[in-house]
Amino acid sequence: MTEPILEVRNLHVAYGKVEAVHGIDLTVGAGQIVTVIGPNGAGKSTLLNAIAGALPTIGSARGTVLLDGRDLAGVPIEARVARGMSLVPEKRELFASMTVEDNLLLGSYRRYRAREAGYDDQREVVYDLFPRLRERRRQAAGTLSGGERQMLAVGRALMAKPRLLMLDEPSLGLAPLITKEIYQIIVRLRQTGVAILLVEQNARAALQVADQATVLELGEVVLSGPAAEVAHDQRVVDTYLGLARPRT
Repeated sequence: MTEPILEVRNLHVAYGKVEAVHGIDLTVGAGQIVTVIGPNGAGKSTLLNAIAGALPTIGSARGTVLLDGRDLAGVPIEARVARGMSLVPEKRELFASMTVEDNLLLGSYRRYRAREAGYDDQREVVYDLFPRLRERRRQAAGTLSGGERQMLAVGRALMAKPRLLMLDEPSLGLAPLITKEIYQIIVRLRQTGVAILLVEQNARAALQVADQATVLELGEVVLSGPAAEVAHDQRVVDTYLGLARPRT
């Protein structure tokens, strides 16, 4: 079994008196991809935001979140990033008027502020992963295509040298060929030892690359296990994958 990077135990998240996530347990190991799939409103993004410490002020969470065995209770977002956690949000949240390179450098700002030597040493790593970003490094982020913006959002998160990378709907709004390209990069990232927590509505794409999978519906886990087994569960096939059986 791989070393656990993230452990979530009995996590509940509420907005006011309405509970949106009910008692979630989750573990992500080093070099492992764990996906959480489910329909809109299932609580997937809420789960990520709770782990990242980015809940709205009306939200509250109880339960245990451990990063490298250290409890994150009361730890603010910035400190969670410093401990090795990065979140790529669904809306990507790039600075449209800034260049690709400047957006990337913002991703290493915490390391710069901490006066780390070689704080921007991940830039060439990112350019090797995403050659298109190197080609467009002087271009404003707002002029990029949807796929390129997603590449930039992932690249910016990698500039912080995360131990855990969390991706919220990375295929959202992307053409199938671009989605395939993004997922090929995700697989390459796993090979570097980064732990990846992947939230997706595109169950087919996610299950093809994940090691473990959890199906979330109305804030509750309805199925969890090895991704290959979850992909062949008849309920998942009928609800999320359509009539065609997933590839083995």
